[in-house]
Amino acid sequence: MTAALQSAKDLRERQRYGISAPLTVIIGTHEITGLTRDLSNRGVYFYLDQADGALIAGDFEFQVELPPEITLSTCCLIRGQGRVVRTESTSSEFTGIAAEILHYSMQRQEAPEA
Repeated sequence: MTAALQSAKDLRERQRYGISAPLTVIIGTHEITGLTRDLSNRGVYFYLDQADGALIAGDFEFQVELPPEITLSTCCLIRGQGRVVRTESTSSEFTGIAAEILHYSMQRQEAPEA
């Protein structure tokens, strides 16, 4: 099996979590809001408005806000850098983007004191 086929197979074997969470793509000083469809430690699939989807190619910065309902504790902010793997026109309104996560960090927000 070639390295490229093995790499694609490895990516599909990673556990993905169907998470619908707010996502912000940062390109220079431009911030674009979107919504995740699924997320793993190696990749993310998200939706952007059709016009904004055309602005993203190659590498980009992002942040995803995971609410307490997903983390089962406090809010968590994931910040990282990704690389577009493919784009899909999912409707006349939205573009779906699959991206490889190059690196990321997680920050938990402190729980409010009672």
